[in-house]
Amino acid sequence: MVELAPQETAPGGAPLYAQGFAGDTYNTAVYMARSGLPVSYVTLLGDDLFSEQMLVAMKGEGIDTSVIERLPGRCPGLYTIQNSADGERYFTYWRGESAARELFSGARSRERLQIYLQGMDYLYLTGITLAIMGLEARKHLLTFLADFRSAGGRVAFDSNFRPRLWRSKDEARETLSACLRQADIALLTLEDEQALWGDRNAGRCIERNSRHGVEELVLKRGAEPVLLQYDGELNAIPVPPVQDIVDTTGAGDAFNAGYLAARLQGREPARAVIAGNRCAAAVIRHRGAIIPAADCFPEDRPPAEAAHAWQ
Repeated sequence: MVELAPQETAPGGAPLYAQGFAGDTYNTAVYMARSGLPVSYVTLLGDDLFSEQMLVAMKGEGIDTSVIERLPGRCPGLYTIQNSADGERYFTYWRGESAARELFSGARSRERLQIYLQGMDYLYLTGITLAIMGLEARKHLLTFLADFRSAGGRVAFDSNFRPRLWRSKDEARETLSACLRQADIALLTLEDEQALWGDRNAGRCIERNSRHGVEELVLKRGAEPVLLQYDGELNAIPVPPVQDIVDTTGAGDAFNAGYLAARLQGREPARAVIAGNRCAAAVIRHRGAIIPAADCFPEDRPPAEAAHAWQ
């Protein structure tokens, strides 16, 4: 999406915004690419100037864009950020003309995309991906994920529940649960899970999601310890305190990138949580979802030479 992030105040009190590009899966893709992993991004863009600039930005980050299609007359979505004094973010969205809403629609385009995706080792998607798709396209994607895993591929998933994108909670629950059943790694946020399911506490959330059969379950809880369920054990891993928080936009996406990059480079899950925390901590000290490359993975940059394929 096109991002407008507040930077300063103009004379008269009106906010000034910096324009960039961001979005949940895009943020994760950028930070994973910066860790030294090969990353491909799958979406649809329009034929407008912003879409062209997005492609340039992705290529500048080393992201493979070869499968991205352009739809005539369409454009990307747009969102603005507002921040409270403690850095908490609030969004306003414009998505109606977003080309990405047509993902996995159309038999010819879908067949081409499936052939491309079958060559990948890992796929990562979120609940927002599912929410913006049409019902028929969503069914095709879920079927493909099952086939992809049967052929040896692995899937990472963040439920990323956004109520306004769904027709009902029942639809969201059914769809997100179906995707979790096709996931090898689940990267969840307690706040989102409570909003959708009404979980009384983190223990209830872990228990409920364990029934989906996900072998690697991570529950993010803001400043509270991250819960990690893996190999039959549940561990709480502290989140180091962060000073000078200015904008929490993209914190969860950055955590996912740090975690997945570390796992794909051979680190144990507990160490991957630490890497995720460090990446998120760097992001929330800057405005906007994408921060300068030099500030990513502080003190813990994964070695590129140990990279496995992430696409």
